[in-house]
Amino acid sequence: MTTDFFINTIHCMKKTITYFTLIVITFVVAVLLSFSCSSNKVQGNAGIQGNAAASYQKYCSGCHGAALEKFQEKEWMNEEDASSVVRSIKYGIEAIGMPAFEKTFSDSEIQELADYVKRGIPEDRSILQPAVTPGGVVESEVQGFVVDTVVSGLKVPWGLAFLPNGDLLISERSGVLYIFSNGKLSEPVKGVPPVMAIGQGGLLDICLHPGYENNGWIYFSYSYRSEQNGKTVGNTAIMRARLKGNTLYDQETIYKGTPETDRNYHFGCKIAFDDKGHLFFGIGDRGQHFVFPQKLDNSNGKIHRLNDDGSIPADNPFVNTPGAMASIFSYGHRNPQGTCIHPLTGELWISEHGPRGGDELNLIKPGLNYGWPVISYGINYDGTVLTPDTEKEGLEQPVFYWIPSIGPCGMTFISGDRYKNWKHNLLLGSLPLKHLERVVMNNNSVIHREQLLQGIGRVRNVVMSPDGYIYLSIETPGKILRLMPVE
Repeated sequence: MTTDFFINTIHCMKKTITYFTLIVITFVVAVLLSFSCSSNKVQGNAGIQGNAAASYQKYCSGCHGAALEKFQEKEWMNEEDASSVVRSIKYGIEAIGMPAFEKTFSDSEIQELADYVKRGIPEDRSILQPAVTPGGVVESEVQGFVVDTVVSGLKVPWGLAFLPNGDLLISERSGVLYIFSNGKLSEPVKGVPPVMAIGQGGLLDICLHPGYENNGWIYFSYSYRSEQNGKTVGNTAIMRARLKGNTLYDQETIYKGTPETDRNYHFGCKIAFDDKGHLFFGIGDRGQHFVFPQKLDNSNGKIHRLNDDGSIPADNPFVNTPGAMASIFSYGHRNPQGTCIHPLTGELWISEHGPRGGDELNLIKPGLNYGWPVISYGINYDGTVLTPDTEKEGLEQPVFYWIPSIGPCGMTFISGDRYKNWKHNLLLGSLPLKHLERVVMNNNSVIHREQLLQGIGRVRNVVMSPDGYIYLSIETPGKILRLMPVE
């Protein structure tokens, strides 16, 4: 063998070792890359799920519930794919107030959010229903109480009104009226008007005339329905009637809001009487905030005042204003959901839904403009800015506003001596956050708040019975609760 042979052999061995090393390095790199991609994919999926969950809580939970509990009776929940949910999120459903998010999210983000909603609906949907455990003492900051379930088996109870004999009238948003007497729920009361029970519409509030024992008048707010060009349209209406046995009679529709529209949200409408026999109620902007609230020629986005027979009080602020609806008491409102009279001062107070943020507590005075949508502390549901202004000259500021939204609803001032440490406080229900809100005021300023019964369910209404107890109506599942004070 020659020296050249050994030299060539060594060169070949070096090349072989180099190639082998390269192959090993390539294999190791490929494995690492594969592991990295797999890891990134897992992390990416987790990130997608986390982003969808965060988007849901930020943009959707206020209306649909943090635990998706408001989805319980939707047909799309049983569909194989999420295409219906995608369409609803992307394009919205104008008739029920569902906004479009096509400018907020990309198509892939909408798909991820729709998939998140579909995955979040468990097979056993009963776990979505908030539980109420009676019997245990609830210790608030200053007042103990026990939660007592009075009525169960309801769906969406709205109005509550006590008859002088202690019987309780309960309106279901679907258009059913019940009498709860001697521990039993009656058959549906006959004579209830047809209602547009779609979206936020239906049979809404109930209120007795201050002179009920003499005249027997009961007042109802509801969304009336009519047909126009093949569409179901309507607005908020007020009816009064008398009750005999299980039947309403002498029905009189004393007010109908105008114009009619097929949008099925922002109807208002809690009702209350002052000590002079005036009936107050609010109608929302019907989802057309740039059209109605700042104009006096329509009923929407307004607080109204009537005499008990539906006639117009002579001292209403716009009686002599050309083109104005004479029933208007104040304007510039979005969706008034609570209406009550302060038992000491006789002042009218309302709670009002803002958009995303900017829910309001307002002290209502005749003829004033409360600003919507020119000023607001909230933003659009899709995250865009509705108005940059929170105050302007000539527009009223709220007494208090909530950010984030609590969805304030029915409310009452506490009177009597049963809840000594809550006396003259304001109690109001929260829909999306599912609690009872206690508000302490001094000289018409909010100085303290407390959240009670967190997670109890969507609190639609709060009333005081003639014997001085606090009653709550809870949605989904519907029930009536009583708070029994504990010393």
